[in-house]
Amino acid sequence: MSKHFEDSAYYLKRAARHAKLGVAEHARSIEGRVRRRLGREREPEPGRVESIVTEVRSAERRAERGARESLDGARQRLGGLR
Repeated sequence: MSKHFEDSAYYLKRAARHAKLGVAEHARSIEGRVRRRLGREREPEPGRVESIVTEVRSAERRAERGARESLDGARQRLGGLR
């Protein structure tokens, strides 16, 4: 008999979890409609590709800056030797 209660408790927890997910999904759709009607739509989060492009551009800028600093340092050292 104990096994039956354990099984029913498991399925009750599972049903509650699914009900919570269903309510949250329904609330998101309602929130979206209300925001559109009020003109307060959320800014879309950057996608994976956009975030990678941003990272690559910032790495490129850092590399350029580092190269310029290295060249300036080399020029100063060579200028002192002449």
